Amino acid sequence: MNLAPMSPIGMFIYAAPVSKIVMALLLAAAVWTWVLIIDGVFVLLRVSKALDRVRAGGDIGVLWPIEAAAQEASQTELPNETAHQKRDRVLQQMNRAAREFMLDAEGGLPVLAVVASAGPFVGLFGTVWGIMSSFSGIAQTQDTSLAVVAPGIADALAATAYGLAAAIPAAIGYNRMGMAFGDLREKLSRYVKSYASSVA
Repeated sequence: MNLAPMSPIGMFIYAAPVSKIVMALLLAAAVWTWVLIIDGVFVLLRVSKALDRVRAGGDIGVLWPIEAAAQEASQTELPNETAHQKRDRVLQQMNRAAREFMLDAEGGLPVLAVVASAGPFVGLFGTVWGIMSSFSGIAQTQDTSLAVVAPGIADALAATAYGLAAAIPAAIGYNRMGMAFGDLREKLSRYVKSYASSVA
């Protein structure tokens, strides 16, 4: 009997077909999770630096959609519009552009939430399937020895480990990045209000 090496790749190679499918899905989810986390960190840094530059009077950088909305609104002249009404209109345009900008910047957060919540359950499916395979092996061989039970149990535990490996980083990334994007959204809101209040 071939023994599966105690490594993620070895456990995958020696797993049953259904367990392999579950592990492959969870492995893809884990890799995609790290891609989204790394991308989210770069987005946070880029937008935060752009905000710091703009508040210091520098280049707008990635914030150009918000600046463009402000310029378009401020250059549009409406008849009988007071200065206060114009500032409100510019503020509304900038807020709309800022919301769209942040939704685009936070693009990976919903996926992280799905992986964090669904990953353990997909792993649990693999766990249940592995245990079912063990009981099926017992029924077919009429033998309860460890050699009969072990492969199914190993598949079950490996699927559980893969599920946790995908879900834990996703949950941490979602919570930490969600808070960071919340802080960034607040800073962006203050910048928008400051800009709109300066419109003559």
